[in-house]
Formats: sequence, structure tokens, C-alpha cells
Amino acid sequence: MAETIAQQLPVNGEIWHQTLQWQPSESQQALFARVYQGIVEANRQVNLTRITEPAEFWEKHLWDSLSGLAPWFEPEKPEWLPTVKRMIDIGTGGGFPGVPVAIARPTWDITLLDSTRKKIAFLETLCQQLDLSNTSFVADRAESVGRDPAHRAQYDLAMVRAVGPASTCAEYALPLLKKSGFAVLFRGQWTDEEEELFMGALDTLGGELVAICPWETPLSQGKRHCLYVKKIEKTDKEFPRQIGMPAKHPL
Repeated sequence: MAETIAQQLPVNGEIWHQTLQWQPSESQQALFARVYQGIVEANRQVNLTRITEPAEFWEKHLWDSLSGLAPWFEPEKPEWLPTVKRMIDIGTGGGFPGVPVAIARPTWDITLLDSTRKKIAFLETLCQQLDLSNTSFVADRAESVGRDPAHRAQYDLAMVRAVGPASTCAEYALPLLKKSGFAVLFRGQWTDEEEELFMGALDTLGGELVAICPWETPLSQGKRHCLYVKKIEKTDKEFPRQIGMPAKHPL
């Protein structure tokens, strides 16, 4: 049965290549299939995701996670693109985008952060089974981790997917970044009004919006945007605010 679950995940190599100018190797595809298998099986005990149908899982978890890396896949990479050694996935949940990124970029050190200990315990076991030695795990709130010297201003890249308003995501991410590091914020729709509010929050946090990449998901044609935010100044020590404040009272 377990083997059958893994085999259900589509490969979609041509779609990967057409949309992101990248596609997984055979070994990477095998790891994706094992991730799918592991999550479907664990979902019976731990609420990791409601998305378990194979094609939807491929699109909304694997493809969507790696869409945030699109600039790194481009043959002529943008001048602003940072060199990444350490990345943190804030609010990783079932491991997205962090686990697919760890598979696609094995030379990056990936920290998976989530406040739910059961999810982090599952991911630690899963990554050990997959032999993803470039992963580490933190079960804590982003507000606490952002004030911890072991993590504050230590990362080249932070990715935040489906966590809350853009300004809340930025408040979680920017304190964790080195100067000139980048945050990738995954959004659905994105409006001029949202952008105007977001710019004020970035001024407060020491960030600059460098690029907005609009996407259409390849199977269901859903609208997506990735915001690329550069840390240009040191984030004031008052940020992130106390636990719960960034979500309750966005900047």
C-alpha cells in the first residue's frame, strides 16, 4: 500500500521545465514521492494538510513551494539575487516550502520552524528517513525565535507561506535576516492597496520590496504572487513584538 501511495504522485517534468525552468532529477522525484507518502500516512494521526489528492498535492505543495525559488532557477539570474547558505521556513506546517527546497537545493542549510511540536517531530523523523542532512528543526513561536541571538540576523533567506498578512510575515522574517538577506513572502491575490500598506511596514522593519512575481498555478490556474523583500537596514530591537501582537495588530 505504501508503495502505491508514492507511485500516485505525478512527475510532470515538462510542466516543471516550462513554468520554472527547472525539473527534478530522478532521485529528487523519488524524494518528492516519499514526502507525499509520508505526509498522507502521518496525516491520519497529525493534522498536516487537507490537500492529499496526488495532482493537487503536486501543484499546491510541491510546485507552489518551489515557485518561490523561480529567480534562482533563471539562466540569467537577477542582479539582486542573494547567495544563500542558510534559509529558514517560518511556519512550515507540513514542511512547505522548506522540505521541497531542501530537496531542490541540497547545498543550502534549511531550518524548519513551527510552533506545533507534533509537526516538527514528524518533520524531523521524515527528513531523517529521507536522509536530508541539510535540515534542522525548531519548535517555537516566530516572535521568540526572532529575539534569540542564535537565530536573529543569522539567515540569508526566509520564506513565509500562508501565515498571515504580508506585514505580519515581514515582522516575523526581517529580524531573522542578515543585512542584504531576502524574505520571500507567498501571497494569493495582491492589490495596490495591500502594497501601499505593506510599504509602511517595511520602512519600519528596515526592508525594501525589490520584486513582485505574479504566477498562475499550472493545473488549476490559481493566482499567486511572490514578494521579494530585501533587508536594507538593521531591524529595531523592539521587533518582532510580543507573541501574538504581529498577527493581532499588523504594522
